[in-house]
Amino acid sequence: MTAGRQQNTSQKQGKPENLTNAGKGRKKGVLNKTTALLKDAILAAAAQAGGKDGLVGYLKTQASANPQSFLPLLGKVLPMQVTGEDGGPVEINITRRIVKDGE
Repeated sequence: MTAGRQQNTSQKQGKPENLTNAGKGRKKGVLNKTTALLKDAILAAAAQAGGKDGLVGYLKTQASANPQSFLPLLGKVLPMQVTGEDGGPVEINITRRIVKDGE
């Protein structure tokens, strides 16, 4: 009886001689069905709220009405590193113009 218990324990611990593909679960990065369904529903609702302009129209409205919420969202979708033309450095030209009163 003791030997039987030891054998069951080694199977539960997953020793190499007992491993199969059973129980490995989903592949890495696969969304839960509920998460994917909710994401689709949220996007559909936003598209409908935007009227004829769809999702873009809704996001434009939110950008103006709620910039404190929209700007962090924008930061999450922008690339982390900005490059210039053909992958080169970004060139910034600043022009300073002094204007006198009345001009």
